[in-house]
Amino acid sequence: MNTPQTILNVNGIEVIYNHVILVLKGVSLTVPESGIVAILGGNGAGKTTTLRAISNLLKGERGEVTKGTIELRGQRIENLTPADLVKRGVVQVMEGRHCFAHLTIEENLLTGAYTLSSRAEIAANLEKVYAYFPRLKERCKSQAAYTSGGEQQMCAIGRALMSSPTMVLLDEPSMGLAPQIVEEVFNIVKDLNHKERTTFLLAEQNTNMALKYADYGYIMESGRIVMDGSAEYLSSNEDVKEFYLGMGGAERKSFRDIKSYKRRKRWLA
Repeated sequence: MNTPQTILNVNGIEVIYNHVILVLKGVSLTVPESGIVAILGGNGAGKTTTLRAISNLLKGERGEVTKGTIELRGQRIENLTPADLVKRGVVQVMEGRHCFAHLTIEENLLTGAYTLSSRAEIAANLEKVYAYFPRLKERCKSQAAYTSGGEQQMCAIGRALMSSPTMVLLDEPSMGLAPQIVEEVFNIVKDLNHKERTTFLLAEQNTNMALKYADYGYIMESGRIVMDGSAEYLSSNEDVKEFYLGMGGAERKSFRDIKSYKRRKRWLA
């Protein structure tokens, strides 16, 4: 059996905001090509900052990677612009969807194809998006402002797909959505992964849903990776069940409260 090649390597990165606030404290992770990897943790754990460090969207928030390296297929990318990364096949779907409210669904989708010059490719990608998201085709002439949260999330993912990415960074895809819509969105992500071999790195608070669809997961707390493993392993781990899947009776709030818990402190290596 062939081992999947690594598409992304994040090696011990630290991120500081405003030259003062240390947010990420030596985060390391790997993403295999054509895999689905989840970064899990509560609000403020550092999930979004990790994705923005990879996509180089930190500068707009006065943040910067001060230590460590980020490699895409073995080449460092910390100094590339977000536009350069899109050209290399990496695109991020932001938390909160950020659709252009005054544009129609189809106009929103077409904004994602700005790196493409072939009209035939743009048309083909649009039809592919509509095939995966038939609801978007039904609402293609509707202004985004007048569509549901689920439709806007589908639009945001579809817009990312318009650039023919090889890897999508997906930030909190379940936020604010009804459970049945969340299930539908994750099913489409899995379908894209299987059929198009699109790689996904997603940040998600909904641990139960993320582990249902991901291959591998990293759990973050306070800017550090405190645990990682296959989705199957994390789903069956008693501490993960208690703290993140709501299946324990104790009132402890953090892995740090378990004195016997042995974290894999790769950030200290």
